[in-house]
Formats: sequence, C-alpha cells, structure tokens
Amino acid sequence: MEDDMRIASHPILGEYNKGRLVTFKYDGKDLQGYEGEPIAAALKAAGVMVHRYTAKRHEPRGIFCAIGRCTDCVMVVNGEPNVRTCMTSLEAGMDVRTQFGLSHHDSDVTRD
Repeated sequence: MEDDMRIASHPILGEYNKGRLVTFKYDGKDLQGYEGEPIAAALKAAGVMVHRYTAKRHEPRGIFCAIGRCTDCVMVVNGEPNVRTCMTSLEAGMDVRTQFGLSHHDSDVTRD
C-alpha cells in the first residue's frame, strides 16, 4: 500500500488517528486501509478512483468535494446505498461496492 497516495489530513474532518491496518472488501476483492480513515481515502490509496456511475448517463464519479456536500463519492457500504465515503470511517470487514445509479444493481454499466 502506497502511503504517498494516502490522504493524511482532511480539510473538514482534520487529521485522524491512524488506526490499525485492516482488511475490507471492495467489489469482492480484499483491500487494506487504516481503521478510522475515510473509506474514500483507503480506496484512493489503493488506486480506486471511480465510486459510482450516474443513473441517467452512466458516467463515472469519484471524490469531488470530499466534505460530504456532493454525492459523487457515494457507494454501497454493508448493503446500504448512498453512503458518503468521504465522511464514513473505515472499519475492519466492511463490504464496499461500486454504486450504479441509486443502488448497486445495474448490469448495463461496465467498469473502467
């Protein structure tokens, strides 16, 4: 895991206490991040830039504002859609999935 790709300080949340290294699922694959960091930060450090696809035009979206105001970083977390990953802390064993439209069920979209 590349620490030079890791977001260390959030403009709104501030700095976080780097927790232990934990494993979580991203679209069925095991990834690692630090407990307590925003899910979006762990995904960015792992090279994941697309968090969701828009409902109408199926356009990819990722981190935009990183302060919880927009919905570009929403994903399905532990089965719950529309979770703002820039504001939600990573926990061990989380199941994080790409969101397609308003949920995670959309077979017409291909991943980049």
